[in-house]
Amino acid sequence: MNHGTIRIVPLGGLGEIGLNFMLVEYWPAGGEDPVAIAVDCGLMFPEREMLGIDIVIPDFSYLREKNHLQAVVFTHGHEDHIGALPYLLREFNVPVYGTPFTLGLLHDKLVEHNLLAKTALHEFRPRQTWSVGPFTLEGIHVTHSIVDAVALAIGTPLGTILHTGDFKLDQTPIDNRQSDLARFAELGTEGVLLLLADSTNVDRPGTTPSERSVTRPIEDIMSHAQGKVLVATFASHVHRIRQVIDLSHKQGRVIGVVGKSLIGNIEVARETGHLKVSSDSLLEINKIAGRDPKTVTLLTTGSQGEPLSALARIASGAHPHVKLGPGDTVILSSRVIPGNERTISRLLDHLYRRGAEVYYEALACVHVSGHASREELQLMLNLVRPRFFVPIHGEFRHLTRHCALAREVGIDPAGVFLLEDGKILEISDSGARITESVRAGRVFVDGLGGVEEEVLRDRRHMAEDGLVVAIVGIEQQTGELLTGPDLLSRGFLPSTNGGGFDAAKEAIRTTLNELPRESRMDVGVVKEQVRLSLRRYFRRTLGRRPVVLPFVMEM
Repeated sequence: MNHGTIRIVPLGGLGEIGLNFMLVEYWPAGGEDPVAIAVDCGLMFPEREMLGIDIVIPDFSYLREKNHLQAVVFTHGHEDHIGALPYLLREFNVPVYGTPFTLGLLHDKLVEHNLLAKTALHEFRPRQTWSVGPFTLEGIHVTHSIVDAVALAIGTPLGTILHTGDFKLDQTPIDNRQSDLARFAELGTEGVLLLLADSTNVDRPGTTPSERSVTRPIEDIMSHAQGKVLVATFASHVHRIRQVIDLSHKQGRVIGVVGKSLIGNIEVARETGHLKVSSDSLLEINKIAGRDPKTVTLLTTGSQGEPLSALARIASGAHPHVKLGPGDTVILSSRVIPGNERTISRLLDHLYRRGAEVYYEALACVHVSGHASREELQLMLNLVRPRFFVPIHGEFRHLTRHCALAREVGIDPAGVFLLEDGKILEISDSGARITESVRAGRVFVDGLGGVEEEVLRDRRHMAEDGLVVAIVGIEQQTGELLTGPDLLSRGFLPSTNGGGFDAAKEAIRTTLNELPRESRMDVGVVKEQVRLSLRRYFRRTLGRRPVVLPFVMEM
């Protein structure tokens, strides 16, 4: 009997960290039109060489060609899994499925992009099943560095596909909800056609430490702090937020929250029952002033050194309500995202200049990974015993080593496939094979605030709206403006040497003069402020949105 064909089409997240976007297609045997669902739809933050770019999203060209997408199903709410959804929904009006916390994060994102009214959001919980066309779906609870994470069991006419999402097998999670190993074992007994498994930590031996292992080190640091304590973490890391709040209450500290995204995510966590804390116990930041620093804990964002984040402004002395000084303690409870090393180093330097005691992953156990290490990946393979295996969520070396691990535990080498973005795995009654390659790449989005009307891919945006280069020279020790701003444009205005840009130059000078001295000494802050001031100026006066490339010389 011909059951048709299943095709796995990764359009992001294989061979890279982030940008997770995978299609599962069913092509009926009778020649009817194919049907597809998408698992996750994430973004990637720009790398250093992507000047003028705000975010990177997957290329949807293949979807436009086939026009067969029926739904998007999410494994969890991290930006590299949900961040590109608004851009997808602008073109494809399809239902969206997610767990409560994931949908809570998506709700605010869709409101921001004016898409909520026309988007059907469907909530599901672990072990609940539902159908989309020929697919039967079930969420399976897994532990990760965000609440409400799930793996997905996708029933198809040819068999079950198991997509792990991001996971680890935390035996002592903060919320006491362990990964549902029993369900994975049941599926393995029933028979799994294909396993798609997270590869991020395949290089790490052993098992990933529990989130609970961070509690004691953070408690010790807080108990010895001579002043206020600032804890910087990812805004979506509800478990870490809960730990810090509980420890602060235990030590008699009041808690202030700094950062819009953090405040919003805490509210979502409260509404979905993942964070049981009264609003009275979280003080507005302007009410912290005047309290004994030894009784204050501040939760903040900006652990990656983002120039305009709350922590970066605190470190440079530019925050209106929070001042840092000797005796204060800063805990960076997060990992270093590849590409952010220099900005984080600059952030650490600013924090030390303030006289603060600083703790981060290299110095203390203040963060643990949310991804399974080698032994956990082995256990997943042995529980599921799939007929076919494809590693996902990792750079090429991670995928390669995960393939080798699968063969080591006894998966048939002929059933282990190494895919990259755009390569299609086709499964039929006769077996599985890698077939064609389709267009899959990165689309560079250049936007300020709301949704951009167009995205740029390669040089398309510059061809449409042009390029403006801004060059300024600042005094390294004082941050004073020494030369410029000089402006050069290409494809933007007829004037090629910046003539007629006097008002734009004045907008830059005004912006820089309004910055605190410490902020003007930070090249990252200066670049971002130059870019934002020009973007605002050109949008307001000309209705244009050129790509702005700032160059700052320290003299």
